[in-house]
Amino acid sequence: MHWSLVYLISEWAVRLVMLVYVPQKRNAAASRTWLLLIFLLPLPGLILYAMFGRIYLPRKRIAQQRRASRMIRATQEQMGASPALASEESPPLDPKCARLAAFARRLGDFPPVPGNHLELLADYDGMIARLIADIDAASHHVHLLYYIYGDDEPGRRVAEALRRAQRRGVACRLMLDAVGSKEALTRLAPGLAMEGIEVTPLLPVGLFRHNAARFDLRNHRKIVVIDGRVGYTGSQNIVNPEFVKGYANEELTVRLTGPVVAQLQAVFMADRYFERGGSLDHPELFPAITPQPGCVAQMVPSGPGYQRKNGQQLFITLLYAARERVVMTTPYFVPDEPFLEAIYSARLRGVEVNLVLSQHANQLLTQLAQRSYYEELLAAGVRIHRYQPHFLHAKHLSIDDELVVIGSTNIDIRSFALNAEVNLVLYGAQPVAALREVQERYFRASRLLTEEEWNRRSVGIRTVQNMARLADSLL
Repeated sequence: MHWSLVYLISEWAVRLVMLVYVPQKRNAAASRTWLLLIFLLPLPGLILYAMFGRIYLPRKRIAQQRRASRMIRATQEQMGASPALASEESPPLDPKCARLAAFARRLGDFPPVPGNHLELLADYDGMIARLIADIDAASHHVHLLYYIYGDDEPGRRVAEALRRAQRRGVACRLMLDAVGSKEALTRLAPGLAMEGIEVTPLLPVGLFRHNAARFDLRNHRKIVVIDGRVGYTGSQNIVNPEFVKGYANEELTVRLTGPVVAQLQAVFMADRYFERGGSLDHPELFPAITPQPGCVAQMVPSGPGYQRKNGQQLFITLLYAARERVVMTTPYFVPDEPFLEAIYSARLRGVEVNLVLSQHANQLLTQLAQRSYYEELLAAGVRIHRYQPHFLHAKHLSIDDELVVIGSTNIDIRSFALNAEVNLVLYGAQPVAALREVQERYFRASRLLTEEEWNRRSVGIRTVQNMARLADSLL
């Protein structure tokens, strides 16, 4: 048999087998993307599918997630997370928010807790300085988890603060994503470990690594917990804001005190358990925290270990619950069909939907795919604000005057399905008012895109954008 015939038969064998296999337990849009690639380039497509096509986690890691969830549900009181919402300092949630909070609890295991104080930190250098001051004030432990930690000026300043804390007898634990923080793990981590600081790479890459996952499943969380009483989360990494050349990143971080810090601690300790094993029982890391006057809050972690798209389901449910106004801020907007339908449903109900996106981009293909959605969004009446001064890397959402979500989740398929993320849900007028000040500043520094202006772009640009959109399942 001639080799060309063998090659032809093998290509069609790949096409026909994958036509049956790819759509199994996968939505139609992702199936179409992969099948299009495989039918055009059967053998390269098969290789890429083997690498990226399925969300693979070892059974052990899935079992660990279930064990961690059981621990969280069983030890809420130990963690200072009493589910009682009624108190003199914090009124109970109204029925609508109570239903949303119950839904969020079923997603991420954590109940809403009252008596939390928050501070929004939008100044990049100011956040680093505030974090270092809190580390310098620590007396028992310092826990940091970051997707990107740079071997640069901010990274070295925070590392020096960790060294000072360790020398005072404070237990310091640093967890870094093995890909996003590769530079720091190679250059900074050995010196920190020599001084007694526990450094843990998250989701290490390698074909033969024990308990390894697919290499593009990343831990994208940003978490700090100090003495079990002070917490940080949001979008900012520990790295120079211009680590990608061009426009500096602009971020939003929340500094927290109150019972919800225990939930942030539980997420941190669960991630540590996934990598290092050992026990989940560390009562000394969860001091009793008396609720003070403040807002109701809860954490909603997400990731492949949950076997469902927690972040996507949370955001979509909130969009369907909106009655008056939605403001979404994200650096990457490559949504799936259910998310788009939730937006269109909100507009049909008369909800004002604002989407704040950066004018500038640090990922060309993602930017092209993102812009392919603008035409239909504008036609539906969505207000698209293109932020001018910096690359806006902040990630948050507000619904009416009732609640806000601030965290690490982008509005794209990667964040929804592949990354480990964490989101903070805050209920009540006070957090909404605080975030609205930030949003109004974004609006003033943005240019509102009009449907007429956008429809003037050339056929060539439209074609390139629509072609990039075909890769939405890979971005």
